[in-house]
Amino acid sequence: MLSNRQLFLAHVAQTSPAPLLLEIEKAEGMYMFDVNGKKYLDLIAGISVSNLGHSNPQVVQAVKEQAEKYMHLMVYGEFVESPQVKYAKRLTEFLPENLNNVYFTNSGAEATEGAMKLAKRVTGRTQFVSFKNAYHGSTQGALSVMGDENFKRKFRPLLPDTLQLEYGNENDLEKISCRTAAVIIEPIQAESGITIPSQKFMAQLRKRCDEVNALLILDEAQTGLGRTGKMFAFEHYGITPDILLLAKALGGGMPLGAFISSKEKMNLLTENPVLGHITTFGGHPVCCAAGLAAFEVLLKENLISTVDAKGKLFAELLVHPKIKSKRRVGLMMALEFESFEQNKKIIDKCIERGVLTDWFLFAPHCLRIAPPFIITEAEIKFACNTILEAIE
Repeated sequence: MLSNRQLFLAHVAQTSPAPLLLEIEKAEGMYMFDVNGKKYLDLIAGISVSNLGHSNPQVVQAVKEQAEKYMHLMVYGEFVESPQVKYAKRLTEFLPENLNNVYFTNSGAEATEGAMKLAKRVTGRTQFVSFKNAYHGSTQGALSVMGDENFKRKFRPLLPDTLQLEYGNENDLEKISCRTAAVIIEPIQAESGITIPSQKFMAQLRKRCDEVNALLILDEAQTGLGRTGKMFAFEHYGITPDILLLAKALGGGMPLGAFISSKEKMNLLTENPVLGHITTFGGHPVCCAAGLAAFEVLLKENLISTVDAKGKLFAELLVHPKIKSKRRVGLMMALEFESFEQNKKIIDKCIERGVLTDWFLFAPHCLRIAPPFIITEAEIKFACNTILEAIE
C-alpha cells in the first residue's frame, strides 16, 4: 500500500520540486506534531495565519456551533447570514469612518482582484501602480501587480497598463498620474524580507494619490490584525487607505479574505452591471464564525499589546556574526544571511531540531520569524538557541 507521502506526491498538485513533506497529524497551541509524534515549535504561523496558535478552543467551538446551524446556503451577498454580519460590524468598529463596508472573499488574492475591479469602477481608469518585490496573490490580476518578473514571465500576457515603482523611493511617486486608477502597496513589504518604508514615504504616497485622485489600496494580508504591534499597520503612519485588504489571520485558521472600503464606493459593484463582483464561497459562514471568534480572543486576551516586546526579545537574543542584518516590526522579522544555500542549511537544521521556519519569496537568503502571538518567553529563548546552534 502506498504511503500518504507517496499519494501526496502522486495526486496533490505540487507548487515546488522540493516540498517540506512534513506529515502533521495534530497541531495545538505553539506546536505541530507529526505522524511519528515529533513536535515542532511553529515560528511562522502558517505565514502569519495562526496568530492565536493552533486549534484555539474558542475558535474550534465557534466552527462546531456554526457547522451545526448551517454551512453554505447561497452565493455570497444574497442571504442575511449572521456570522458575516456580526464580523463585518465588529471589524468596522476598529477602522476609520471611510472603511465601513466589508466584502468577504475566499482569500487574499481574491481580495486583491475585487479591490482592483472596484478601483476601475470608482475612477474610470485602468492603470495600476505597484512596487518591486511586492506580493499580492497569484491569480492573473494579482500577478500583474506582483513585483518580481521571474514569477510572471511564463504567464504573460497579463493585465496591460501596470507600472512598478521602487519601494520606498519618494522620487518615483511622481510617476503616479491622472491615468492611475489605484496604487496597491504593502505598508510593510513582507516577501522582500521585511522592508519597512519611512513615515515620509507613506505620507507622500497618500498625498500624491490625493493630488491625482487615484485610490490607495493597502494590502495588509500579512500585517493586519496585530502582526506589527498595532491592529492595522497603516496606524504606524497616520494615513488611511481608500481600500484595505485583509486575509491570512482574518479567518482564525479558516480560509477568509476581505476588501474593505466605503459603502458609497462598494455600491458601484451592485449595478451596471449587477453582480459586479460575485463569489460562491466568499465569506463562508463557518469561516466568518471562526474569524470572529479569533478576533474576540485577540481583543479579550490583549495579545496585540504583547507583540512588540516579544519581537524585541527575538532581536536581542539572535546575535551572531553570520547574521548580516535583522529587520523587524512587531512579530515579523527577517534574519539576513550570506546566501540562500547558507540559509537553507540553517532552516533544515532548525526543522531537524524541532523548530519550524522558512525563507521569504523574494529574499531566499533571509530566515522568516513570524510566530503565533501566544509564544512564551521560554519558547522564544528555545527557538533562538536552536537557530544559533543551527548557524554554528
